[in-house]
Amino acid sequence: MEYNLLATTEQLTISNASSELWMNLRAVGDENAKVDRSRIKGLILGYSSLGAVEAIHSLRTYMQQEPDRFSNIYRIMPILTWVDTRIEDMVQEVKKQKHRIGDNDTFRVTVEKRRTNLGRLEIIEPVAEVIDNGVDLDNPDWIVLINILGEKTGVSVIEPKDKLNVQKEKYELSKKRH
Repeated sequence: MEYNLLATTEQLTISNASSELWMNLRAVGDENAKVDRSRIKGLILGYSSLGAVEAIHSLRTYMQQEPDRFSNIYRIMPILTWVDTRIEDMVQEVKKQKHRIGDNDTFRVTVEKRRTNLGRLEIIEPVAEVIDNGVDLDNPDWIVLINILGEKTGVSVIEPKDKLNVQKEKYELSKKRH
């Protein structure tokens, strides 16, 4: 089974965060949710049969209704495709996904790397070269998200709303309620 979600947490709360992710996926209607700890500290691998992006949107809506059910997870990111951790494989996958970006849309490349000696610019430059659109580092229409976990890399061309920053969004929710 291919995992299609990555969640971050504190290493000390990884068991609680894993349970939390599984229960919240079940709560949004995913009967086939699967969650495992990764071998990397503070990182949880998840699978949602709803699809990665749809699961994140559903979790966001659920969090707005039940914010207390999200206490250990920091962020949840979609993984659209896994490739081997080789720059040429990442570039090929971005070429396959770049059709999602509209002609006048902006983008940025975000690299999250764990257990690799590859440098950020070593990844960003060749990946960005395959997209002809303008770059906007602060408020892009699209994010090319490269998540390296040692030998495997998750590649996702997504909109900013397709990832969930639990802490930041819970804070925004609390400001609205007061």
